[in-house]
Amino acid sequence: MSVRTRIAAVIALLTAAAMAGAGLLVYALESARIERLVTSQITQEIAEFRELRTDPDTGEPFDDVGRLLDVFLSRNVPDDDEMLVGYVEGARTIRTLNRYGQEFLDEPAYLRVLDERADDGGTSILDSATFGEVWVTLVPVRNAQGEGSLVIVNFLADEHEELDSTLRTYSVVAFLSLLLITGLGALQSGRLLAPLRTLEETARDISTTDLSRRIPERGNDDITSLTRTINSMFERLDEGFRDQRQFLDDAGHELRTPLTVLRGHLELLDADDPAERAGTQELLLDEVDRMSRLVGDLILLAKSRRPDFLVTAEVDLETLTQSVLAKARGLGDRAWTLDEVATGTATLDEQRITQALLQLADNAVKHTDPGAEIAVGSARTDHDVRLWVRDTGDGIDPADRETVLQRFGRSHVRPGDEGFGLGLSIVHAILDAHGGTVAIHDARPRGARVELTLPAHPIKETPWPRS
Repeated sequence: MSVRTRIAAVIALLTAAAMAGAGLLVYALESARIERLVTSQITQEIAEFRELRTDPDTGEPFDDVGRLLDVFLSRNVPDDDEMLVGYVEGARTIRTLNRYGQEFLDEPAYLRVLDERADDGGTSILDSATFGEVWVTLVPVRNAQGEGSLVIVNFLADEHEELDSTLRTYSVVAFLSLLLITGLGALQSGRLLAPLRTLEETARDISTTDLSRRIPERGNDDITSLTRTINSMFERLDEGFRDQRQFLDDAGHELRTPLTVLRGHLELLDADDPAERAGTQELLLDEVDRMSRLVGDLILLAKSRRPDFLVTAEVDLETLTQSVLAKARGLGDRAWTLDEVATGTATLDEQRITQALLQLADNAVKHTDPGAEIAVGSARTDHDVRLWVRDTGDGIDPADRETVLQRFGRSHVRPGDEGFGLGLSIVHAILDAHGGTVAIHDARPRGARVELTLPAHPIKETPWPRS
């Protein structure tokens, strides 16, 4: 059963329960109102009967039960569904006019109530097949001249018929309303669930070769929020597959040449010539080292988009700057100096930032002569942290500054530089993971200054599960 059908079924069930409950409540309240009305009528008749004490013709108290009943019944006008009956000595019958007349007075159930209530009086309720629900109230009358009784008969059939008719009308209206509400609920739920159907179709169409499709975002509700989340997931998947394809393309492209060199030398190797064997071995080991470095750099770039690429913590900037300078001194015989040292702390991955700065320092060594000045520095504001490496070497052509930040992008290099063009792209990936940027400027009086800028306290995001 589809979600739309289940929602429509739940709406129908709840609406039916609510309408049925309302109908039952109305029936109970109206039934109670009818009973209160009949009780009020009976109480009023009894009160009027008991207030009648003197004969209007003589002005004397009644001494004849028959006369008392005659006067009361002649002066009383009963309601449409009411009949007043007077009995004298059990033989004489005096009654007001009523549509049921003698037919009801001969009802066995009615006669049985008279016998039961003759002594003490009271009210009995009859459920007659002919007359419906009937309330019979008997009021005994006794004086020195004789005995009798006043009987108040209330017929409730019309009231109940009217109530039943109202409930039948309510049932028809409720049923039509139920159909209308269920139909509108099914229609609206279909519209609300349309993005989910689109999501299903999009997810079914997506494959490893096409992750570019996105779900249209409409409105501003929970389903739209889910749509944004799914689109964000598709975006991350697309980026992951693009990185994977790029890694495979880069590895295949860059490893092809050293593998060809290895194969060619192995095919031409004269195993009987020790000198040639030793030279070939040295060359092959050098090529293997180059491939290892290349694979390591490519793997690092591939990992840079993983959520567990960084392990951030509060890092003292002065200690970080001094440590990077001390480690950089071992990269080459240069005049290593300190431009500026920041104070305070920042939230970052100390190992990755150190790796980026040492990569910049290594690039500076490759583009300077022995004894040339290379400087390391850091500065901090309330919002960001700046770390840089400055050299007095050849500099970087402004036209190449965007290129060198990409994979295998290279500018003019000195003879003997066996790099792959991945160093600055690794630096760029590390800063991108921190939410920072890399900028290349001209140094004064000459050379290049590569500056890393990252937020001092980046917003923490919910980590993805580690793969």
